[in-house]
Amino acid sequence: MAQCGQCGGTTEARFRFCPWCATPLRRKLVEFFVGADQDAGWATRVSRYLPQRRVRFSVWDESGTARAAVSLDEEEAARLAAFVAPPPEHRPSVLEELRALVRR
Repeated sequence: MAQCGQCGGTTEARFRFCPWCATPLRRKLVEFFVGADQDAGWATRVSRYLPQRRVRFSVWDESGTARAAVSLDEEEAARLAAFVAPPPEHRPSVLEELRALVRR
């Protein structure tokens, strides 16, 4: 049995809210991302659960039904973030700058 941090009542791990005071027992951040072009009407919901340090992705159809979901641990979530981030802007290296100066 767990204990509610708000009222001190005992709760079961399966509960999302304290049965005694209705305080949310799970802390998470949620963001929706809409589909583009041929995926219009679909969305991806990303939930970051705190303090469990995991991320959950779910795919939703236009009727509001979750069609699939997968959870990632913190390490895999960071790897995914690096993969989808825009590539860094190319900055000339010192060697490239020196070569450009020599060509002038």
